[in-house]
Amino acid sequence: MLLYNHLKNATSPYLLQHAQNPVDWYPWGKEAFRKAKDENKPIFLSIGYSTCHWCHVMAHESFEDPQIARLLNDWFVAVKVDKEERPDIDSVYMAVCQALTGSGGWPTSIFLTPEQKPFFAGTYFPKDSLEALLRIIHEKWQSGREDLLRQADDITAYLNQQQREKGRSDKKLADSAVVFYRRSFDQRYGGFGQAPKFPAAHNLLFLLTYYQRYQDKNCLDMAEKTLMSLYQGGLFDHIGYGFCRYSTDERFLVPHFEKMLYDNALLIMAYVKAYEVTGRVLYRSIAEKTADYILREMTAPDGAFYSAQDADSDGEEGKFYVFTPDELLDLLGEKEGTAFNRHLGISYKGNFEGKSIPNLLNSNAADDTFDALLPKIRQYRKKRCRLHLDDKILTAWNGLMIAAMCRLYHASKKKKYLFVAKQADGFLKHYHKEKEKLFVSSRYGIRGVLGLLDDYASVIFAQLALYQVTLEESFLKQAKDLCKTVLEQFQDPSGGGFYLYAQGGEQLISRPKETYDGAMPSGNSLMAWNLLRIAQLTQEEEDEKEAQKQLDFMAAQAEHYPPGYAMYLLALLDQIEPPAKITVVPGEKEERLQLALTLPADSAAVLRQESKQFPLKDGKTSFYICQNHRCLPPVNDLCEWQKS
Repeated sequence: MLLYNHLKNATSPYLLQHAQNPVDWYPWGKEAFRKAKDENKPIFLSIGYSTCHWCHVMAHESFEDPQIARLLNDWFVAVKVDKEERPDIDSVYMAVCQALTGSGGWPTSIFLTPEQKPFFAGTYFPKDSLEALLRIIHEKWQSGREDLLRQADDITAYLNQQQREKGRSDKKLADSAVVFYRRSFDQRYGGFGQAPKFPAAHNLLFLLTYYQRYQDKNCLDMAEKTLMSLYQGGLFDHIGYGFCRYSTDERFLVPHFEKMLYDNALLIMAYVKAYEVTGRVLYRSIAEKTADYILREMTAPDGAFYSAQDADSDGEEGKFYVFTPDELLDLLGEKEGTAFNRHLGISYKGNFEGKSIPNLLNSNAADDTFDALLPKIRQYRKKRCRLHLDDKILTAWNGLMIAAMCRLYHASKKKKYLFVAKQADGFLKHYHKEKEKLFVSSRYGIRGVLGLLDDYASVIFAQLALYQVTLEESFLKQAKDLCKTVLEQFQDPSGGGFYLYAQGGEQLISRPKETYDGAMPSGNSLMAWNLLRIAQLTQEEEDEKEAQKQLDFMAAQAEHYPPGYAMYLLALLDQIEPPAKITVVPGEKEERLQLALTLPADSAAVLRQESKQFPLKDGKTSFYICQNHRCLPPVNDLCEWQKS
């Protein structure tokens, strides 16, 4: 007979993975906190996510072990949190982990008082270390509790310190970021810093945009070298497409094999931008391959996008993705199999634990000769072993993917990408939105907690992307309405910027403002871009004032380390050199969608009916363009303006 703990009714795939542990896990909530108070026990908080390799390792080694379970059950109240469903809790306690240990990561292991105040933190602990730690903390709780409580109060006070620096948006911040990128750039392999190397596609978007504005060839070289390395190595799945989370080596050959929705969204945007800047069709092709992977494997029947695919299969990291030469010779035949193995670097020597990660490091990246063989290999790979899918729907990550699909639609002119963007947007509005309130997540129709800043910022970003490629006023209105909610519920009127969770959300031990761009752009960075773009579209004084406030707030944050704020720097570049403001006056038979596709990807366009202020030129669709502080005579063809 199978026994379940208090996670049995959870919807989170991560929590359900632990529902049959001998540890008597509780979900985060009043029941667990009441038990800790009533029984006078500290809380052991474990935070992770379902596709996390080291979370699996710790679960197998420790949380499935009867001895560890006995110690946790006897001496602690054990609480499990899915970081993707509760990024607010993760943010607060990850800050604790980083402050106490100098680093962070998942699984995150935190010891708390019954009032949720932290006094000790770490990440992955091997079984023996965890057992020793549980015994030490239990002894301290019994004999030296006052010291632990004092430490918990000090840590909580530290978390609640508010910095009130003032800043001013200035091009020097963008110039300084470029200098930092140059210093850390890997000339040989691409990317920045040493292994592990993360894609950080928003950094590449900034470099490409900086090149576009100021013709700094070095920025283009850094971006292109990195984009090609990301694609040619094993970080890109050359069989099923899509990018893994990060590279464990400097060459981008050996990835950490999990695939995240947000990484693929941001990388689609980066490759589309590279295509727009350089005209190289290969970049657009990589973006399309990535999008097609999302449509094939990461899209729900109702149109929303799933969260992630696991790194592990049958308990082995990367097993799903690696091959031996003989497998492919048997599958494809001697001639095609030999050529395919040579093209993708699949050898008897191997490059990963005796097997091979397919890669193009020694092949022509533009060679599509073998693409017709991939469906057969994909089918074989699926039958060979199982790959876990985290099928929950996250609002923020879906917002980024909607925006990515819109940008790819504009670049490729393929309507399927706009269709899926609209479909996912419709899902969010139906299931993740109630009036002007958003929710973080859903699974099987059950919604998660109230939305956080990242959810609003990403959905606004998506609405603006949808507006850009359709010119439908409803999307711009949605963006403005959601911005109003953010200003009312999240803004700090005295210190500037936006808090992570709203006034009406669950009040944790601190209320952080996340400004630094990690694997994803921060909500504050995205809001800087959103507010500025809305101000450029509406040209209303109040919108301009709010945009300037956020840009100045972010300038103060970015001053210490500008390259950590790439999304804000993109907004800054748009403030310094605003995109063209184009008023589109359509002729009688002009289709709005077709008009939107003719506009530059980064323009600020509005649609107006013919009037005395905006008459049609020669009775045809007319474009009124304002740029560089001057307005030009109307034109019927944007090529006339772009050539001038």
